Amino acid sequence: MRKIVAAIALLLSSVVNAQDFPQRGPIEITCLFPAGSSADVTARMLAEGMSRHLGQRVLVVNRPGAGGAIGYKYVAAQKPDGYSLVWNSNSISTTHHSGQLPFDYKSFDAVARALSESVVVAVRSDAKWKTLKDLVADAKSQPKVISVGHSGIGSHTHISLVALVRAASVEVNEVPFAAAQVVPSVVGGHVNAVVQFPGALAAPMKQGQVRLLAALTQSRDPAWPDVPTAREQGFDAALDAWRGIAVPAGTPKQIIAMLEDAVRKTVQSPEFEKASANLGVRPAFLPAAQFSELIAKEDAALSRLMQLIGLKK
Repeated sequence: MRKIVAAIALLLSSVVNAQDFPQRGPIEITCLFPAGSSADVTARMLAEGMSRHLGQRVLVVNRPGAGGAIGYKYVAAQKPDGYSLVWNSNSISTTHHSGQLPFDYKSFDAVARALSESVVVAVRSDAKWKTLKDLVADAKSQPKVISVGHSGIGSHTHISLVALVRAASVEVNEVPFAAAQVVPSVVGGHVNAVVQFPGALAAPMKQGQVRLLAALTQSRDPAWPDVPTAREQGFDAALDAWRGIAVPAGTPKQIIAMLEDAVRKTVQSPEFEKASANLGVRPAFLPAAQFSELIAKEDAALSRLMQLIGLKK
């Protein structure tokens, strides 16, 4: 009997919270990376639009560290009332499977995907390789000689590189860098190629310093329509990076629906689309149900891949 009473009380409490939302105070988005990073800038873009549509302040608080684990732990421990959000990404799976996070994506309820970002293979503009096939052919003839930089062990760019070399059946010299060092490493000729987000390559691209050989994505990036995907060139490697909003598991569905609607209206606005293009990312709204399915499907794929390369703890 006590359990039934407690369950009814919890249900009534959830209904009350949903009816009041979001009037009780500002909403907080935890960003997993430092101020000024791409994740931070895009989170603030989203927060600005959500504030307008919800009629409540949406604030971004940076909680970086441990590949995102610090921020995920913080948000997972908060009340499931819609006031604590996390600007999540593929890192929810990589941090868990690498052993940095003791729980997985099921500790959160998906709200909506907001952005998608390509990962590309780039070389210096004076390199002899004109296509990804050219680079792969050289790598096959010289195992572990071709050097390819990425943003650190376990990063999305690292996992994308691993997916590519496995799909192409080649061995390369994988070189991890701090994120800010990856682009200078290829421009300066310290590595033969890099796997990186195109936004970081925009400046050297404009200056004619680098050439993009392939996008490691499901489809061509509208910002770089002339760059073919790896799949188009015969290599089944596609790991789109994404960012979206999630809340602690158990958040009332009415609140999730309100947050989802605010994300949708923001992401589909001309202002957000223009700002995204300037940052080299793509508006890519997905509602809660589809976003949840995407996270679960990708988590299984990343688990298998990290197991194969010895990164899963």
